[in-house]
This record gives sequence, C-alpha cells and structure tokens, in this order.
Amino acid sequence: MGKVVMYSSVSVDGFVADEDDQPGPLFDWLTNGDVPLDESGVLKVSRASYDHTRSYWDQIGVTVVGRHVFDLTDGWDGKPPSGIDHVVVVTHRPAPEGWDLGAPFHFVDGVEAAVAKAQELAGDRLVEVAAGDVGGQVLAAGLVDEVRMDVVPVVFGSGKRYFGSVNARHLLEDPDVVIQGDRVLHLRYRVRR
Repeated sequence: MGKVVMYSSVSVDGFVADEDDQPGPLFDWLTNGDVPLDESGVLKVSRASYDHTRSYWDQIGVTVVGRHVFDLTDGWDGKPPSGIDHVVVVTHRPAPEGWDLGAPFHFVDGVEAAVAKAQELAGDRLVEVAAGDVGGQVLAAGLVDEVRMDVVPVVFGSGKRYFGSVNARHLLEDPDVVIQGDRVLHLRYRVRR
C-alpha cells in the first residue's frame, strides 16, 4: 500500500484558512512563477516549486477530504483536482442530491474507513489527506506516515488550523525535505512511530 500523507499550504502560524474559510494568500505561490505546473496554464510556479510539487502530484492516487471541503469546492464539479484518480469524502451524509454517482468520488463514514477505501483505490500510489479537521483525525488515529506542508510567509492570527482540533502530542522526525520556492517553503516530515 502507498503511504498516507497529510498535506496543505499553511500560514506561518499554522492555519489553512481564515475564520471565513478563505485561504487568502496561501495559494499565491501557485501563480507567481513562470513554470507551468499543469496543462491549464493558470498554475505557474518557480522551478524549485515545480520540481517538488509536480513529482509529488504525480505520485498521488487518491485524496481524502472532509464533507466541508467537498461542499466548499462544489465537489470540483465531479472531477478530482490536479489529475488525481479518486476522492474519498469523509461524511455522515449521503452524496448531494443530483450528484453524478459515476463520478470518481466515494462517500465514506469515518476516517479509518476512508483511509482503508483510499488505500484500496490507490494501490501503491500515495493517499493524500487534506489537512484540517479530517487530517487531524487521521493523524490522531495513527494513520499518517508523512506530513507535508507548503509554508507561506503570512500570519493569519486565527482561522482553520492545519492539524484541526488535535489535542495530543505527535512527534515528527526532522524534516527530510526543505525546498525554498518563491514565497513558499516546501517541507516534509515523517511521522515518528
């Protein structure tokens, strides 16, 4: 099975969105460069960010998100983001009324079941878990292998926390990837077992 990676862009003070669920400048690094990150031509990053991010994206088989993120993005109109094959949505509610049940989205109750479904779908590829409340629950359940973050030089002061409502200590190894991009620092930590 592929590794389980918790990921997001994050402010220096540890937030993935403000109090109104807005990311503010957290994704500006995805449009401030000159190297196209995908075929859309919209995402352009620095060469260092491209080399790091493109290779990471190419390894992802499935992304796990909470229902809140699914609703905020309108389910990406039924098309998983960034060329990912499947999205597993952690939710206690069924798919929205009128949702295309043929879309590669899977609605699962509970983080353990969501990660199991994601690993089944991903095979040897990575399972990416969106940071925030669901990511924190997956970390607390002991199911995260790595924490990756794109740290953006902004202080929010309050908002939606990277690790959600985790209230226990979790030790990470020293960062084994530290890459300086333009207006972003890419970090990767393995979770200590």
